[in-house]
Amino acid sequence: MKRMSFLLAIAMAGVFAFAGLSFAQPSGMMWRGSGGWGPGSQYNRIYDSKALETITGEVTEIDRITPIKGMSGGVHINVKTDKETISVHLGPSWYLENQDIKIEVKDKVEVKGSRVTFGGKPALIASEIRKGNEVLTLRDEAGFPAWMAWRRR
Repeated sequence: MKRMSFLLAIAMAGVFAFAGLSFAQPSGMMWRGSGGWGPGSQYNRIYDSKALETITGEVTEIDRITPIKGMSGGVHINVKTDKETISVHLGPSWYLENQDIKIEVKDKVEVKGSRVTFGGKPALIASEIRKGNEVLTLRDEAGFPAWMAWRRR
């Protein structure tokens, strides 16, 4: 009987511990880490809020990328402007796939972002992308990623 009570106590402790962990998660998602896309990551440190610019053009290509080895996948577009075709890094795939605004090839877009050199080529790390009247904010003025906003609370 003592053994049965002991096993029941252990099982109940496990249930309560698991329940406590599930309530500690942000609503609707389990925390799995930023996949290298977080505010303190090597990738995010490339973003320079003092080097912001805005480009306008047509989306010519959409790809999944892994910007730095070990990161989770992200979304990248090529935008053809009057002056150049530039690579634009949007953010992690899991975040962009859950947004209402969908970017497609041939869309006319306006992108605000930090101009960087990535892989020896010019690129933008986007902070905002506009498609018609729709706006998708990806980072705040300081470069803090929108997909990490719940951590600021």
